[in-house]
Amino acid sequence: MKYPKYLFALLVIVVTTASAFGQGKGVDPQNQRNTDNSSNRAAGNNGTKQDVGTTGSGINFGKEKAAPIIALPNPYRLTARRDAIIKAVAEVMRDRKLIIDDATSKPDEGIIVSQPYTFIKGAVVTQSELYRYANIDNSNARSWTRGRYTITVEVQPIDGTSANVSVNAKIEGRTDGATGAEWTTLQSTGYAEQDFLSALIENMTGSAPVPKP
Repeated sequence: MKYPKYLFALLVIVVTTASAFGQGKGVDPQNQRNTDNSSNRAAGNNGTKQDVGTTGSGINFGKEKAAPIIALPNPYRLTARRDAIIKAVAEVMRDRKLIIDDATSKPDEGIIVSQPYTFIKGAVVTQSELYRYANIDNSNARSWTRGRYTITVEVQPIDGTSANVSVNAKIEGRTDGATGAEWTTLQSTGYAEQDFLSALIENMTGSAPVPKP
């Protein structure tokens, strides 16, 4: 049986079109995958990694701040003889590189005074550290270059087995001007006193102190 020429030509066109359509469908899934992969890279889509997209310090919830010193009563009552406490005071001062001022100290009266101790120096870092030890208002704000403190410890016996221990700190800040260096006495925040008292209690009891009611 013979078919007309136009029918044969129509059959060739149909077969060719179907083949091309089939090839196009084979490419579509790959194109779709490529499109999906591209969309996953859009801004804000980090998958399980959620710690990107921020720069600098951002919000700081205080992790760089200094750990607070436990608020201890000052004077603090210690269960020990005065001579034992005086000995412990000298040990704590030595451990902290504080030199006892023999000219002003009166161990027989329970008074131990250190020489001035420079705890920070340098114009870049002094101001922030000095603010930890002293209350400085705007009227006293200067270009501080050093900070130092003098510790005075007084031990007053209550009875034969206990005594009250008072710790006071004299805080000073230094400025360097055209007329030379000048030390200014500043109001203490209590940081130096609490820090020294905490170390003394730990020396005497063997454990970190806890606040008393």
